[in-house]
Amino acid sequence: MLDFWTILTAILVATSSAILGSFLIMRKMAMVGDAISHAVLPGIVIAYWLTQSRASFPILIGAAASGLLVTAFIQFFNKKVKLQQDASIGISYTFLFSIGIILISVFSNDVDLDQDCVLHGDIAQVSQGAELIVGQLSLGPNQVWILAANLVLVVLAVVLAYHKLIITTFDESFAAALGLNVVLWQYYLMAGVSITTVVSFQSVGAVLVIAFLVGPPATAYLITTRFRDLLMYAIIFGTSASVFGYYFAVWIDGSIAGAIAAVIGLQFAVVFAIVRFKKRAGEVTTPEKLPIS
Repeated sequence: MLDFWTILTAILVATSSAILGSFLIMRKMAMVGDAISHAVLPGIVIAYWLTQSRASFPILIGAAASGLLVTAFIQFFNKKVKLQQDASIGISYTFLFSIGIILISVFSNDVDLDQDCVLHGDIAQVSQGAELIVGQLSLGPNQVWILAANLVLVVLAVVLAYHKLIITTFDESFAAALGLNVVLWQYYLMAGVSITTVVSFQSVGAVLVIAFLVGPPATAYLITTRFRDLLMYAIIFGTSASVFGYYFAVWIDGSIAGAIAAVIGLQFAVVFAIVRFKKRAGEVTTPEKLPIS
């Protein structure tokens, strides 16, 4: 039963991340997930200092606020200051992350937190956490239900705004000509990334969240020319990596998060090699950019 909850946790995170990561890949903002996972630290510390509680909700609010703040910084530096995207991401998240470290060091006597416990979750411990109880019935770990609720929200948010997200992702000029607020839909997407990153990294760790956001969509990008197929393949790669990575970790008696991330990397390497082999054999051609579909 412990295997089931651990694998289900990874699959829920993989699916949410694959959906959002596919948009990030096409917007050339894949490392935003990395930025958010580090930039949430000051929000978590301030929320804990104000409430003196490790309850999930105030911590989630503080972390989500920091996640949106780093998104605003990235947007400002990129659009207003005209810095390159990677430079905007680097400056924004290192600034907020350093503030978080300073806050922890300054309030170390009042805040029982450290950056390691905040940034690195332990997926193997999810099944040992508090459970959702309805009447006399136990429905499993609370964290699994939080991740499931987040996945439902992500799917609903993408389905309801699919065409607007597609247009603003592939052609900002065309979107602006249609009267769409490109910046607003950028924040819409980043809000989803922020919340998903925050609710996920406490369970699976920051490294695995980043791996799920970037790896499966990047692998899917190698084998398809349609965005809907890219979403589907990214989910398949993410969920299969969760299953194979878990049993690989059990087999070697190693880190589950590390094994899943390694499988994600292996998937990319194998698919890349196959595509390159077929291209040399003249069997396939890789488009420069996916068409809107």
